[in-house]
Amino acid sequence: MDRTWESVQQKMHDLVRDLSSGTVLIQLLEVIGDTPLGTYNRNPRMRIQKVENVNKALDFVRFRGVELTNIGAEDIVDQNTKLILGLLWTLILRFTIAEITEEGRTAEEGLLLWCQRQTAPYAEVNVQDFTYSWQDGLAFCALIHRHRPDLFNFYDLDMNDPHRNTAFAFEVAERYLNIPKLLDVEDVCDLPKPDKLSVMTYVAQYFHAFSTLDRVDRAGRRVGKFAEVMQSVWEMKNDYERRVRELMSEIERMQSTWAAARLGTTYSEAKAYSNEFNTYKSSTKRKWIAEKHELDTLLGNLKTKTKTYNLLPYDPPVGLQPADLDGLWRKLLNAEIIRRKAINQQLRKIKDGLMQAYAQLADKFQSTLTELSSEIAKLSGDLEGQLAMVNRLASQLRPLEQQFQAIQQADRQCRQAHIEENDYTAFNIEDLAFDLSLLKQALNKKLAFIENQIVARSMSNLTPGQLEEFESTFRHFDRDQSNTLSEAEFKASLESLGHYYTDQEFQATFSKVARSGDHVTFEQFINFLVSITEDQTTPEQLRHSFKVVAGDKPYITEMDLQMSHLPPTAVAYLVNHMPAAAGSKNEYDYQQFLNSVFN
Repeated sequence: MDRTWESVQQKMHDLVRDLSSGTVLIQLLEVIGDTPLGTYNRNPRMRIQKVENVNKALDFVRFRGVELTNIGAEDIVDQNTKLILGLLWTLILRFTIAEITEEGRTAEEGLLLWCQRQTAPYAEVNVQDFTYSWQDGLAFCALIHRHRPDLFNFYDLDMNDPHRNTAFAFEVAERYLNIPKLLDVEDVCDLPKPDKLSVMTYVAQYFHAFSTLDRVDRAGRRVGKFAEVMQSVWEMKNDYERRVRELMSEIERMQSTWAAARLGTTYSEAKAYSNEFNTYKSSTKRKWIAEKHELDTLLGNLKTKTKTYNLLPYDPPVGLQPADLDGLWRKLLNAEIIRRKAINQQLRKIKDGLMQAYAQLADKFQSTLTELSSEIAKLSGDLEGQLAMVNRLASQLRPLEQQFQAIQQADRQCRQAHIEENDYTAFNIEDLAFDLSLLKQALNKKLAFIENQIVARSMSNLTPGQLEEFESTFRHFDRDQSNTLSEAEFKASLESLGHYYTDQEFQATFSKVARSGDHVTFEQFINFLVSITEDQTTPEQLRHSFKVVAGDKPYITEMDLQMSHLPPTAVAYLVNHMPAAAGSKNEYDYQQFLNSVFN
């Protein structure tokens, strides 16, 4: 259209004459109306052809809402200068100025308001009209600088040189804004009052030039905003698809891991898998749930955004749609159920195996204890044979203790598996430990008894009653069943037998008997008692002793025995075993009793 306008300018030599044929007028209207007027006489030679052209132009003007009064085609063809200039001003108002609007105002008021607003930041400019306000040229410069500050620096102008400022504005407007010089500098600066219509017509060119720039800017902003929206939608699409793909990949990888994983053969291994699964539920699974919700929100926002900006609706690719994710999610839930069930079954199986393993060890161990206890109880015969059997049984204690350690390990495994009751056995670890300790005590007692009997048997100068008394005394004071007596135990045992020593005498005696040790063995104890009772061990001596205690009576009473300071146990034994004297219940025939115990 610019080239058409240039061609129109090139054809214009005489305004009145050139418009009279109607050809240039039609071309002018096509340019300013931005609409082709159809066919017309391009080279009219006859008057009627010229009138047809002008009528066509005037009809178009009327069609665009312009009222024409007192002007016809013949006036133009006849080159009526006044009417032609009036027509041109009417066209200028309609197609150049009338389209200017600012806050509902049109034409002159709208253009003036636009100029005032554009020049408001410049204190040196005060636009109040289209005459005097433009005479210093600064208003023209301000309009240009406001929209194209890149062309010059407004504050470098000489505010006191109207001619130079006006000429500068006209030159810059023509060169950089394609605004023709419709005015001369003298038309603005030298006239007492510039022509209002001329100035307004020229200023209107600034409005349209900058409106075009504004439209380009607006269009650019719209394109930029559109690009930003499209970029945002593209990023949202890519973000959604990437995150869905990553989430689905993680879910599938977890299911594959579960399917291929073994659950372990020990409780600690199976429990580790259980803990790992619980950790997954409380951390990884919750992150996935949150991500799934965020993806739903992201997809909803994406669809809303495309609808808001009238874009094509977005549907995720096949395989990444919500239905695909929901389907995979359902598979995950089923896989979780299978995984939890498998772990629990494995834990129950391992627990059952631990209980059975413990039960087998415990039952076998208890059976062995019972057999050994039975063999100890059945011991009889000569002392040497019994001693050999006890030593053989004692040799089995170490293997038994090793077996017990294995049982303890099995019990610890059961406790680690939180097994409180075992349905496969009646023997818990405390029962077995107690029975093992009883067996050890029984063996130790039996061994000590047999060894003591062998020692006692070698003491040929002691009576069986003395041996029994000494042995029972030793066992009574051997509180820790070590088959030895400590210093205090030795002293108490001697005093119970009626042997009293001063502290000094006892210290020397204990050191001698213990051979400077800290304990007295059974053999040392018996040998010592033999050494101090040798003169009281014959039947004759005993008969004499009983007679002395009885006060030379042929019978003896319980009171006689008590007065002789015998131990209560010895008094009770004699009272219960001596026969009653003839015709008496409280008198005992000690002679008959002694005759029955000695050969």
